[in-house]
Amino acid sequence: MPLREYIINDIKPMQVTDSISDVQQLFNQLTYSHIPIKKGKVYIGCMSENDAHCFESNKSIADYLYVLNGFFVRKQALWLDVLEAFAQNDSNIMPVLDDKNNYIGYYELNDIISLFNDTPFFSEPGGIIIVEKGYNDYSFSEISQIVESNNAKLLGAFISKTENDVVQITLKIGNAGLNEIIQSFRRYSYNIVSGHEDDSFLKNLKERSDYLDKYLNL
Repeated sequence: MPLREYIINDIKPMQVTDSISDVQQLFNQLTYSHIPIKKGKVYIGCMSENDAHCFESNKSIADYLYVLNGFFVRKQALWLDVLEAFAQNDSNIMPVLDDKNNYIGYYELNDIISLFNDTPFFSEPGGIIIVEKGYNDYSFSEISQIVESNNAKLLGAFISKTENDVVQITLKIGNAGLNEIIQSFRRYSYNIVSGHEDDSFLKNLKERSDYLDKYLNL
């Protein structure tokens, strides 16, 4: 199903001439974090629920235009771009504009997340590995080569953390046991962040450590 078919129009944008009390009442009826606001036919931003409940109810939206958040996506945006926009703006509603900046509706966060859950990254059987390496030392082409050289399929990969010039990459791998792949990553100087039951290296290390503890306690 094309992403644009998820566009919703159940809630119409409020006008700047509407009162804050109207906004507050609407938020009390909904579970949305923001409400789209228009000035005439032009979308000018969203008001958050937290802001709305702090304002004087007898005033109008026009008195608080400075707090509006102007986020939106285009109707041709890819679902990953839409998901990123949700994350960056800490919202569960995302206004959608056409190429002429006309407001045409909004996306709900849950609908976009459901698309993510239907991707092979989540729906296909396989294992998860989290590896890390220096920011200037890793490459996705090398990561793919390591996985595929072990006759496995890379179902997805994304950077899940960046800190102190070190990058963590989360991988979803199918069609193979993970132990050989983990050992290959170690040979290429990747640190394995995630523990996994198929990682015999860690299992053997733990068994030897437990044996040494028992020996020292004799």
